[in-house]
This record gives sequence, structure tokens and C-alpha cells, in this order.
Amino acid sequence: MHDILVLYYSHRGSVRALAERIARGIESVPGAQARLRTVPRVSTVCEASAPDVPDRGAPYVEEADLAECIGLALGSPCRFGNMAAPMKYFWDGTIATWQNGALAGKPASVFTSSGSAHGGNESTLLAMMLPLLHHGMLICGLPFTEADLATTDGGGTPYGPSHVAGPGGNPVLAEAESRLAVAQGRRLAETALKLVRP
Repeated sequence: MHDILVLYYSHRGSVRALAERIARGIESVPGAQARLRTVPRVSTVCEASAPDVPDRGAPYVEEADLAECIGLALGSPCRFGNMAAPMKYFWDGTIATWQNGALAGKPASVFTSSGSAHGGNESTLLAMMLPLLHHGMLICGLPFTEADLATTDGGGTPYGPSHVAGPGGNPVLAEAESRLAVAQGRRLAETALKLVRP
């Protein structure tokens, strides 16, 4: 079995819901399994620190997770058209991984959630691609051969799956959003396996 890392930060549960659907898509492909990981919150108090183990949900990501995966799905909520600070903070600390080329040549995809239809989904997805491109990763989007992409009135873009949580932060995915996330996981796993198999 080959691991595909599903790395996400979720504040209200929407991004975690997308991550779980992407993992389902990954694990629908024989030979692939999802490794769900998250990042700790960033405190505004300099002395504060996150616990060594999260209270609930996926474990915190470690450098070994990046080196051992054959592909990566990266998710974050929208924060003014960009990824959330905890995810940005994590990527800012991956200099050693970048220097040793641990992610170079591996496929990656991105996913997000926002509070409104015009909450910055597409710009957040594009912003999350930047550190992945610097690491030498190969970006896998969602093609319009996915019928839901052309008909959804919620989330979903060619740049990656998304969710519109609304002003109350509803983490329940629309059916089309869920199907697109599963499709993205499946596509990422199929691509990753093609790259590692002779």
C-alpha cells in the first residue's frame, strides 16, 4: 500500500469533512491509502503552545509524513482569499523538506471552504498551490469531465474541491461538493500510483 497524505486545517469542520471525502476517494483506488494529518492552531500569545497530541481528529503532521507519501492533498479554510495562518505557518517551516527535495515530482491537489460563494475559494486554492510548486510538486486539478463541476451551485472549481459553509459555518457538504471531493481523491491516487509504478 502507498500512502497519500491528506493534510488539512479545519476550524469549524468543513475542511475536515472535505478531507474525509478525499480520503474516501483515495482509498477507493487499489494500492492507495489515505494518511490524514492536521496542523496545530497558531496562538496570538507568544508563550502559548499547542498540545503534543491533538485533543481530537487527525494527528499533527511530521516531516516523515511528507517524505513517505507518494502524493498530497492540502486543505485549508479561506482567510481573506488565502490559506489560514496555521497552514501557512506550517509551510513556512518546511525549508529542510524543500532543500532535500522530498516532495519534488509528487502529485498534489488542494481543497478549501469559505463562508460565502464569494469568500475567496479560488484565490485560496491558487495560493495553496504556490508552496507546493516551490517544492516541485505536480498539481492535479478537477477536470470538467466531472459533471458536478458544471452544475454545482455550491462549492467546486477546476482548481480543486470546495465547500460554501454559509455565514453560520455549516460543515455539511452538498451532494455535489461531496462527489467532487471523492473524485479529486480518486484522481490524485490514480495519478500518484502511475508515477510510482514502472
